[in-house]
Amino acid sequence: MALALFSRAHVVQYVLGMVVLLGSATIAEAEVFYSKAEALQVAFPQADRVETQTFFLTSQQIERIEDMAQAPVDSKLATFHVGHTTDTVQGYAFIETHLVRTFPETFLMVVSPDGTLQKLLVLAFYEPLDYLPSDLWLEQFDQKRLTPSLRLRRDIHGIMGSTLTAQAVTQGVRKVLALFQVLIQEKQ
Repeated sequence: MALALFSRAHVVQYVLGMVVLLGSATIAEAEVFYSKAEALQVAFPQADRVETQTFFLTSQQIERIEDMAQAPVDSKLATFHVGHTTDTVQGYAFIETHLVRTFPETFLMVVSPDGTLQKLLVLAFYEPLDYLPSDLWLEQFDQKRLTPSLRLRRDIHGIMGSTLTAQAVTQGVRKVLALFQVLIQEKQ
């Protein structure tokens, strides 16, 4: 009986050790590539100033954005960073964080005043780095607008072996472009 309890204790200790080891391996793979300040410098290298515009979404705005984006809006709070030179708006940057499978990824999306996506940059990625989208793959979003064809297997090619990443990024881009259209473009 004592031997059986001793064996169970060792099994439990072994299992807990493996959970900690596997959990730390995943955390060790997490990468933060840019801080917020660095990302905004990349977004607006010529800006004289960057201001923040924060919006509290109404239920009607959320419903409209979700309908346009065909993607869920997870928060009633939306923040755009606006890059300015003297008297001209350079663009609007939005930092988007969402889950891929079980861990988050964070992107910076820069939208021109006319609603075209100018830059898509990975800021942080917590999934295994094997699923990290390449810069070449991200570039296919450049100069895109929110249209019905801005989807996987239409204007956007998938990533072999990283379907969930491709879906999450595409949904995030669609959501940000819809947010921009409703909150910024339609108010001008």
